[in-house]
Amino acid sequence: MSGLLWALTATELVAGYRTGALSPVAVLAAIRDRFDAVNAAINAIIATDWAAAERSAAQSEGRWRAGASLSPLDGVPVTIKDNLHAAGLPAGWGSVAYAGFVPEADEPPISRLRAAGAIFLGKTNVPEFTLQGYTSNRVFGTTCNPHAPDRTPGGSTGGGAAAVAAGLGPIAIGTDGGGSLRRPAAHCGLFALKPSIGQIGRSGGFAQILSDFEVVGPVARSLEDLCLTFAHLRGLEPSDPRSLVAPAPEPGYRAAPRIGYFRDIGDLPVDPRILTAADAFAAALAAEGCAVSPIGAPFDPAAINTIWGTVAAVGIAWHLAKLGDIGSLGANAVAMAETGATKSASDYVEALAGAAHARLQAAALFEDFDLLLCPAIAALAWPADDPFPPEIDGRPAGPRGHAIFTAWMNVAGLPAISLPVAMTADAGGIGMQLVAASGRDHALLSFCTTSPSIRALSPARLSERI
Repeated sequence: MSGLLWALTATELVAGYRTGALSPVAVLAAIRDRFDAVNAAINAIIATDWAAAERSAAQSEGRWRAGASLSPLDGVPVTIKDNLHAAGLPAGWGSVAYAGFVPEADEPPISRLRAAGAIFLGKTNVPEFTLQGYTSNRVFGTTCNPHAPDRTPGGSTGGGAAAVAAGLGPIAIGTDGGGSLRRPAAHCGLFALKPSIGQIGRSGGFAQILSDFEVVGPVARSLEDLCLTFAHLRGLEPSDPRSLVAPAPEPGYRAAPRIGYFRDIGDLPVDPRILTAADAFAAALAAEGCAVSPIGAPFDPAAINTIWGTVAAVGIAWHLAKLGDIGSLGANAVAMAETGATKSASDYVEALAGAAHARLQAAALFEDFDLLLCPAIAALAWPADDPFPPEIDGRPAGPRGHAIFTAWMNVAGLPAISLPVAMTADAGGIGMQLVAASGRDHALLSFCTTSPSIRALSPARLSERI
């Protein structure tokens, strides 16, 4: 096994463990050295317990030597987003409201990882209450993009994406409530999966202020690692009735899947370099035999923004009301809560009804298409301390102008994968999304693993500058 240990994928690590060429203890030591060298500059990981990680690595090494590994994730170092509960590690949700809080129990996905023998490197940085598209907060500061150190990795799984891109573990576990896995993966040149609702069970943990829009998923440096992690996280979770859908069988796609491709959304601005990369990737899929058809955006962005914005604002207003004193919280959370406090019960129910309608419309759409293709981001990475880019392609853009391509999948409950299709010289990566019908997560991943164009993608090969 060649190469720097911290740069290897989970799949490569496990192959080395299996033959005895690599050891979990040596891998963890290499990643700790890498952490010491780079984390202060990018601020990706904000809490660690190296003693616990070293114990886990030693136990994993013993299992591999005895031929008794727990799973294909045994001994694989992972990071965990700071809005997820992992016993013994802080969970701050990016807010002073939870400073010093250490949960006593794992959330179900984290429990599955622990049972699989994964090594927990630490917690990764987030914006406060994971409600913004960059990664900064008043407790831990700002996270930077390893590919463009003066720019953001996106958010809210920005710390996790930055960690994986910098070699601080091959896999990051995060959440996606409006694009929070897919956009950081795109900005950092990585793969990410936002699963369907119910594929990965959730219970306990922090309040799910985004209703069922938010799901848990992985970020990784390889497609194989993404599939491997999803296979271990998904499944029936008795504490979450939504997870009853996870064991349902899925038919595969035809030999030449029908792909609806939309490169923009009405007249909303998109960076030209993203459009160039999007068209090139769509052409590559068509060249390999996929039936790629240009379509208009299959949703009304204003309606989706209203639905998502209402649920988010009411959710944070409800949560902050339970917390009480909000004088020390960030301006964004307070402003959202003030907006949420003006909403009525009727407004909230109307938003949920709108989400249900979006799900019906999406189901009908996938009678005509097997997959949808669109960019994951509308803007390239912007200065790291700025919450959002005020302009895209020279035109004004609002706080979620960069995020126009992602929230619909959360509202509609659809699985979506972010694929690293290009890397710029100055502003991080560009990602494309492939989207499937609800519950077709495995079919989506299966297509990706058999597509020559997708198989050719990897962060290590992102040398093209556009």
